[in-house]
Amino acid sequence: MPHTSAQTALAQETIYALSSGALPSGVAVIRLSGSRAGKILRALVNGRMPVSRESVLKKIYDPADGSVLDHALVLWFEGPNSFTGEDTVELHCHGGRAVVAAVLECLGRFEGCRPAEQGEFTRRAFHNNKLDLTEVEGLADLIDAETDAQRRQAQRQMSGALGVLYEGWRETLVRCRAFIEAELDFPDEEDVPDSVAAEVWERVARLIGEIEAHLADARRGERLRSGLQVVLLGAPNAGKSSLMNQLAKRDVAIVTPEAGTTRDVLEVHLDLAGYPVTLVDTAGLRETEGLVEQEGIRRALQHAQGADLVLWSVAPDLQEQALPDGIGSSGQVWQLHTKADMEKGGYPSDPRVEKTISCSVNAERGMDELLGALEEFAQQSIGLLENPVITRERYRVALQQCLRDLKRARDAAHMPIELRSEDLRLASHQLGRITGRIDVEDLLDVIFHDFCIGK
Repeated sequence: MPHTSAQTALAQETIYALSSGALPSGVAVIRLSGSRAGKILRALVNGRMPVSRESVLKKIYDPADGSVLDHALVLWFEGPNSFTGEDTVELHCHGGRAVVAAVLECLGRFEGCRPAEQGEFTRRAFHNNKLDLTEVEGLADLIDAETDAQRRQAQRQMSGALGVLYEGWRETLVRCRAFIEAELDFPDEEDVPDSVAAEVWERVARLIGEIEAHLADARRGERLRSGLQVVLLGAPNAGKSSLMNQLAKRDVAIVTPEAGTTRDVLEVHLDLAGYPVTLVDTAGLRETEGLVEQEGIRRALQHAQGADLVLWSVAPDLQEQALPDGIGSSGQVWQLHTKADMEKGGYPSDPRVEKTISCSVNAERGMDELLGALEEFAQQSIGLLENPVITRERYRVALQQCLRDLKRARDAAHMPIELRSEDLRLASHQLGRITGRIDVEDLLDVIFHDFCIGK
């Protein structure tokens, strides 16, 4: 990716930050990156530089008065063989607040050295072509991962799986345009085929099929990244809050005999067999004149209408438990016969219900069945994601636009080839926006490399 003048100016500055967790801690990692990193390290260790990419225990000195700041494990990474692509230093100090503060204060006195901004080390890695944007976002997902399945998906993305896929598609389009440009601009060259139209549009057709298959993923990657939404819905006192506390294994919601205790949306994040699930408790559904409770019911219905799964909780001692309209259009609906320890009464029925489970928190009945069913639902909804999958909405939007451009080019056989080639350029631009690798010179490079023009 080309550097702007602002990016070049920033790259001249050396940045530093505490890169490890909260203090105090056993070890604190302080990282420096930039053109002055080596000079600063030499001053901190009194000129005795370690070998690049080897760790060594060193005394860290304050150049101002020669005092020892700490004994630290020092690592020196000479650019471009570092995370950022620049000269980089890591100081593994003792994790006391006073120690870290003294080292950071010392670093701040060096000319051209300043504290790093949020995400600036990773941003420099991107600008220095060490990571593309999908890898950057995979790294962010890895840091935020709460379950094992999320960790695995983030690892795959951070390793470049998505970037390789999208860059491969973009290179295919660049090559197709190169063939077209070569046929238009150099028709008399022996190295240019007599006609490349058939081959180009065969490649475009295959690419359309691949992107369509990639998009037809039921949003599994995005579901895994953000977590499945499971909403508890039902009348007041149907046992929703008790179920939530039991599944969360802690007191999340207030439970009392008084109807309408829950008036807002309560969320808890669960790890079910390695898959992330957000369990949502909602206000009980009933006719009410209270403004606060009315707002709680509106929010309950709003969450339920967009949920992956609605647990419609009904109890034998309650009336008016019909499932509201609009529920189940975006996901499944299960009916939970709560308070199964009570004498059975009449339960409502609805064709939208796909599964029925009887359970009782008080009698500890049916809870294992419910938990097992939720784990199976999570596994089936997301599945084993071994191949690269779409993890963000921006990827999906760009791919959908890319697909529209490709289909427009494919279907415009009656149009001049230059216009069809422009649609291919727009499609490749959308792919380049995903990874951040957009280079206006790569088209010419392909033409001259493949066809030996000018030899």
